[in-house]
Amino acid sequence: MFAERSGTDLDKTAAACRNDREPFMKLTETGYAKINLGLDVLGLRPDKYHEVAMVMQTVSLSDTVTITESPELEVTTDRPELEGGPSNLAYKAAVLMGEFARREPRVHIHIEKRIFLTAGLAGGSTDAAAVLRGLNRYWELGLPAEKLERLGAKLGSDVPFCVAGGTALATGRGEILTPLPDLPPLQLVLAKPQLEISTPWAYREFDKQKNVIHPDIDGMVQAVRAGDVPGVLRRLGNVLEPVTAGAHPEIGEIREDMLAYGAEPVMMSGSGPTVFGFVKNREAGEQIAGILQSLCLEAAVAELVGRKSV
Repeated sequence: MFAERSGTDLDKTAAACRNDREPFMKLTETGYAKINLGLDVLGLRPDKYHEVAMVMQTVSLSDTVTITESPELEVTTDRPELEGGPSNLAYKAAVLMGEFARREPRVHIHIEKRIFLTAGLAGGSTDAAAVLRGLNRYWELGLPAEKLERLGAKLGSDVPFCVAGGTALATGRGEILTPLPDLPPLQLVLAKPQLEISTPWAYREFDKQKNVIHPDIDGMVQAVRAGDVPGVLRRLGNVLEPVTAGAHPEIGEIREDMLAYGAEPVMMSGSGPTVFGFVKNREAGEQIAGILQSLCLEAAVAELVGRKSV
């Protein structure tokens, strides 16, 4: 196992790998967006995090993360409004991986953003997970997904899931993952209003709610395991949707528009504000996305993506 190798052995191995490859090696990883098929909040934990039960799913809307050799660690993006320095989660992931591997992360990480920003789709977390996977390959460390997930938990609750993705039950504060069988590549359309939702705000507001209708997470998990797609779709539910939609009517309007144009079922993902709806085929999704874009919304068509090999 890697954990038993000395720092000297690691350096020798990495040096040998550098000698065997062309200089300025380029490596690319895909960071897939995440939606919640089911999200339930079970209570407040002693550590002030909320206990959750979620069925999480990766979709094909994605960022491209490219790693190349560099004199020093640098993170850039194609979105000028994004900070690429030490506050960027991808930067933190590179530092963390370097500390674990006892290596200086002398790499340039460039992120091409396609996932909507501040959308509740784990865009930052999936980029960080892509950096963990990428440096694992770049340095030829051979770490299994489970180890990368444990490292990712130090960066944020969504990062462990984003390491391998697919379909999974997430419990605890979201970091305890139980992989589930892959769902078929169902088509869906996603749309985001020009809003930015604070996740801590959404959870604080949820704590004030009474008569909460909890989704059937156990039933959804059973349906996923049985390959019962209609059963999965019947059980979509998100306890945070009434909170966010209650404060931002735009979310309800997007939901109504999607239903009117033929998407079904429709739900908000995470704490919002992105709304997604399942469609019969990609052509139908593109038609709906085009209509929503004409209403000045960010919209895209995607499909469900299975668990990724690391």
